[in-house]
Amino acid sequence: METSSGGSSDEGRRIFKVDTWCSQFRNGSNPWMARYIYALMFLIANLLAWAVRDYGRGALTEMERLKGCHGARDCLGAEGVLRVSLGCFIFYFTMFLSTTGTSKMRERRSAWHSGWWSAKIILWIAFTIIPFVLPATVIRLYGDVAHFGAGVFLLIQLVSVISFITWLNDCCQSDKAADRCQIHIMLLATMAYVICLVGIISMYIWYVPQPTCLLNIFFITWTLVLLQLMTSVSLHPKVNAGILTPGLMGLYIVFICWCAIRSEPGGGKCIRNAETSTKTDWLTIISFIVAVLAMVIATFSTGIDSKCFQFRKDDNQDEEDDVPYGYGFFHLVFATGAMYFAMLLIGWNTHHPIRKWTIDVGWTSTWVRIVNEWLAVCVYLWMLVAPVIWKNRQMVVGAV
Repeated sequence: METSSGGSSDEGRRIFKVDTWCSQFRNGSNPWMARYIYALMFLIANLLAWAVRDYGRGALTEMERLKGCHGARDCLGAEGVLRVSLGCFIFYFTMFLSTTGTSKMRERRSAWHSGWWSAKIILWIAFTIIPFVLPATVIRLYGDVAHFGAGVFLLIQLVSVISFITWLNDCCQSDKAADRCQIHIMLLATMAYVICLVGIISMYIWYVPQPTCLLNIFFITWTLVLLQLMTSVSLHPKVNAGILTPGLMGLYIVFICWCAIRSEPGGGKCIRNAETSTKTDWLTIISFIVAVLAMVIATFSTGIDSKCFQFRKDDNQDEEDDVPYGYGFFHLVFATGAMYFAMLLIGWNTHHPIRKWTIDVGWTSTWVRIVNEWLAVCVYLWMLVAPVIWKNRQMVVGAV
């Protein structure tokens, strides 16, 4: 029995290398290619939600069930986004339930994950249409739940990013690569800190044109303080985590701070050239496209990191027939990602007026980003300090 399964595994791996792309798609033989198809479907759902929000008002007004938005100008568009998001969530959550626990390539659930595309496309279309006939109360309830689901996605993404930074630092400081990578670590860390400082200075220039912009001054200055705090804790003799991880984490929190300030509603005096940003220009369109692609890529990269909560490397070696990534976790990330893109497109508020070709704009979005930045620093500092605390506690218990 083991011989046959091993032979089928070897045969399947040979198919990956020999068969054409179309043949692999038809036979459902390649789980690595399947993840790109799921990402493409997720991208289409994003674009569909945007089209419903910005250009679907004329078509959706004929549907009686979409009315009753309490007089808000763009509430209809927000409900359309939530309906598309709900359909996307149901599809990926169904895939999560049907693939979770899959461990071997020879299992039928693995074939379901990597194949049966005609059935799954029909299922995806059906799940996209069904929410448009549901009552508005159900959609509003989903909108409330989506706030929590989007927060779960941000938390998973945060742990994944910190896990990657820690893994990169451990690889560079390993016994085999310590001498060879020492110069590279210094160059990479120096470059990270330089970019952080340039980013902070640029934010002061572009987002603090007047001394009265106290909130932006607080956001940017506090980010600089957090960067210094992470560096000091990392270089503490009892922690001794090096200079690379705080530098990379600094890049991450500076980027989040920039996204938070960019999410502030236009027309204010604390954004340089804000009066010209009220018009839809090519820069706005390009920024929107980049934001959508970044959201899809972030969901994709987080989804394939099924071991993002495992900070210690397993001693058990992976067998040849093991699945290349966690199918259930992959679909769960995309399910929460569906809630996340809904929150970005409606500014985390169903009754918030939204301008065309914008994403993640509004004071709610700004504070969500800022809290995410502070939470990232807290998680990172806890990862540095926790081993020292546990070590000291064990020493006290041992002494007693």
